[in-house]
Amino acid sequence: MKFALAASILALTTGFAMAEGHANPDVGGAPMFMDKNIIENAVNSADHTTLVAAVQAAGLVETLSGEGPFTVFAPTNDAFAKLPAGTVETLLMPENKDQLTKILTCHVVAANALSDAIMKMVDDDKGAHPVTTVGGCEFTAMYEGDKIMIKDGQGNIANVTIADVKQSNGVIHVIDTVLLPAM
Repeated sequence: MKFALAASILALTTGFAMAEGHANPDVGGAPMFMDKNIIENAVNSADHTTLVAAVQAAGLVETLSGEGPFTVFAPTNDAFAKLPAGTVETLLMPENKDQLTKILTCHVVAANALSDAIMKMVDDDKGAHPVTTVGGCEFTAMYEGDKIMIKDGQGNIANVTIADVKQSNGVIHVIDTVLLPAM
């Protein structure tokens, strides 16, 4: 009887720990675990293979695996596919590493900004909140209903399609458009 009770308690404890460690939505068909960092989770998303390849080419794996906190606006493969033909291939060339790094770091904010905090900042700024990224870009956060949008330096609007994917070193917000710096 004691063994059965102990086994039941262990099973419940393990179940709660697993639920707590995986309270995130799946991204790209893969679970996103809160106890893993941004890179450890991103490499498992089938929707972010282009982003992962770009992060590797730019030499940012170690940085985004670091302590943080980071908020990453993570464009999907479809977002990269919306760029003009040949753009991704050109950016991945070693001679374009600086430009690639600039674009990627413009998707990163040095904070842990969940959607409710972003919406509050937008409200506090009467509908549009300036966002300064690690890459030195200044974008504008807005929202409509419960959908957060980011306006980049060229006027493009990225919609957050999956918000608040918590990581051990920050949060990911999946977006449908690559954010570009002002020209």
